[in-house]
Amino acid sequence: MARQRKPLPVDHINPKYLKKSQTQSRKEGRIFLYWKQGMAFICLLIAGIIAYMGYLETRVNTPFDEQKVVIKSGLDVPDRYWGSYRPGLYFGMKTRDPYSLVSGLMWYFPRQLRPDGGGIRHWCEDGDNLGRYGWLEHDGRNFGLQEIEDGPFNITVSFVKRPGGNHGGDWTARISVTTQYSHLQDELISFLLYSATEEKTKGWIKPEHFQNGLFMGVTGETEGLGAFALKLYNHSGQVESESYLSTVTQGLHVLKETVFSSLRLVTDHQKGNRRHIVLPGELLPSSGPDGKRAEPNFVVTQVTARVPFELDFVFESGSFMDRPGSLTGDAYTRELSWHRSNFHNRFEETFKLQTKGYNTDEVVFAKTAFSNLLGGVGYFYGASRVESPYTRGPVPYWKAPLYSAVPSRSFFPRGFLWDEGFHGLLISSWDLDIELDIISHWFDLMNVEGWIPREQILGQEALSKVPEQFVTQRNSNANPPTFFLTFHFILQNFVDKLTENGGHLGTLERLYPRLQAWFDWFNVTQIGDMSGTYRWRGRDATTNRELNPITLTSGLDDYPRASHPNVDERHVDLRCWIALAASTMSEIARLLNLNGQKYSNTYGYLADNNLLDELHWSPRTQAYSDFGLHTDAVVLKRPPPPRSPPTGYQMPQNPDKIRVVLKDPELRFVDSTFGYVSLFPFLLQILEPDSPKLNKILDDLKSTELLWTNYGLRSLAKTAPLYMKRNTEHDPPYWRGPIWINLNYMVVRALNHYSKADGPYSKKAKTVYQELRQNLIKNIIKEYKRTGYIWEQYNDKTGEGQRSRPFTGWSSLVVLMMAEIY
Repeated sequence: MARQRKPLPVDHINPKYLKKSQTQSRKEGRIFLYWKQGMAFICLLIAGIIAYMGYLETRVNTPFDEQKVVIKSGLDVPDRYWGSYRPGLYFGMKTRDPYSLVSGLMWYFPRQLRPDGGGIRHWCEDGDNLGRYGWLEHDGRNFGLQEIEDGPFNITVSFVKRPGGNHGGDWTARISVTTQYSHLQDELISFLLYSATEEKTKGWIKPEHFQNGLFMGVTGETEGLGAFALKLYNHSGQVESESYLSTVTQGLHVLKETVFSSLRLVTDHQKGNRRHIVLPGELLPSSGPDGKRAEPNFVVTQVTARVPFELDFVFESGSFMDRPGSLTGDAYTRELSWHRSNFHNRFEETFKLQTKGYNTDEVVFAKTAFSNLLGGVGYFYGASRVESPYTRGPVPYWKAPLYSAVPSRSFFPRGFLWDEGFHGLLISSWDLDIELDIISHWFDLMNVEGWIPREQILGQEALSKVPEQFVTQRNSNANPPTFFLTFHFILQNFVDKLTENGGHLGTLERLYPRLQAWFDWFNVTQIGDMSGTYRWRGRDATTNRELNPITLTSGLDDYPRASHPNVDERHVDLRCWIALAASTMSEIARLLNLNGQKYSNTYGYLADNNLLDELHWSPRTQAYSDFGLHTDAVVLKRPPPPRSPPTGYQMPQNPDKIRVVLKDPELRFVDSTFGYVSLFPFLLQILEPDSPKLNKILDDLKSTELLWTNYGLRSLAKTAPLYMKRNTEHDPPYWRGPIWINLNYMVVRALNHYSKADGPYSKKAKTVYQELRQNLIKNIIKEYKRTGYIWEQYNDKTGEGQRSRPFTGWSSLVVLMMAEIY
């Protein structure tokens, strides 16, 4: 039977429908294509957003992308290579290298050494209760002379540098102790002279017995110093014992602790079983599987002697082949005498205080105030910890050096941005090279946004002195741009020095792009909601702990502002700072033959007194003020217990007080507060000399119910609601009444300006100038004589110094007031 063939399929689809089907397929294909393209675009968009967010995240710790301002440092500037660049210590030497060999001094009186290590002096500590300490003379380059009053004993520390060789030359430090009390002659004192290296220092040190009966010293070699030796000479006095320690320390911040944990009590049978506290020699841990001892990074020699006593601590560079002899004994005495004589002559040439009629004691005081600022210049290296809104938390800045003065060797032995602008006024008067070097280091810390962290906590030693909550710096937060004040001062007083040295103009040319970026950063991040207004960022609008949310970024911390921070705020002090910045940028551009028209225009706009008055002049109180959402009806109260506490609830015994708002705030001038902020249009000389408002300000300055005292101008008027009020129950008033020298200097400077300007109030300004200047100088000197210190602030009722001591940062501006250099 034949097999049937399977019939072929027949397509009965209508061609019309076939055409539609093909069209639909093409549409579906296009839709799919569009979908794929859309998904690709979305993926690209997401990737772009992620990449952009990553870019934003890295901007906070990306360096500014221009040529570095500092082009010479380290051994390229040999006369500033070595220095007393460890301001947080009573005495310490280091080089301007990232990982330097460091040397320093500790001391204690064996009879006063406590079981917890108390009594060992090393860091500048307020708790040591020294009668006084500080540099009496320091020229910033070659030598320094310091006196320390430790109870009834006077310790003198001096150093002299001697150039030679290829690695920064030699230096010698002389340490002596005396007492004026006969019954304390022969008291035992132990001096500990040490050398140490950090983990990343490329080199080595070891203890060394030198010939000729010298104490145990140190030899070593590092990348920056080459070969070197440190020797100790007994210059005069009776030595009771000598010992040393060669060990490994965990860091420069624990040197004192390392010494204390190593001290031993021994009996000297050859001296009648007399007991001594000594160091044990080598204490080196084993490292590695072979049990080999670790190399030391910390070598200390302890010399215990009887008062009076004097020794020389001598550093000698191995590359100084033709030295005329060790810088010790009579040779050191002659060198020190020569440098001191030069210092005295130069000080008088610079400040002319004797010519002005100041007596010997007053001139000695001025030299001390100045020398403590210059002797407090430090060299730091490390990375700040920073944060931005785009980072997941704090991130490290890049590692960088900083050459900078410090506000206080005991409380603030590190760089502060707005303080440094004030420091620069005095330093540039003495040594323009040093000041431009300091400014250059600060501006090399600028990131790509144009932001500079306001507090520089670089290296182990600096970090160990800062509470954890203050370490992280946030890139939305500003600080007053006081370096523009420094530049304005230099251009006013020393423009000839800038132009006579091509290197100075070269420094300005390298600085200029960074100054532009800094100016732009302020005008992007700190502007207000209204044209021509500015607002400090960083205030906490949600706090219920502070009576008035602090404004750390303004530099004036707890000075009262609008009670409820919001976008409507406008701050008169910040507006005036930007006006000064614009004026200074215009002057620098003109000096460099650049187009600074936009800065001139900005200054003209911000200096317009009519616009200034519209934004910040209170018709009610006839004074300049901030504007914002404000009420004076705020108090701190202990919170009551809950009305219906849950089962098991235990009320804290003494809960912190919280802020209670008794009346709703309203948008208004913050004009119930009169103080330093109210003066800024006058302080920065924006106010026209013929303005009636100048006359009103001069009258207000003299009012004892407002700012005037016999000791200087208080920071906040007695009539202000928050005068001398605590901001929290734990925070005493800071900028709410006490007298601050930096702002008083600015007032004196402004009075001097208006006393010489053509206008109807020049005579009145001169009278106020003379009285205020004299009150300030007289009180600061009086308190120095009474206490041995220059202080952070002064009590507005008694004139007594208070808070940090010694505070020879901006409080040393008293020297410029004495010299009448503005």
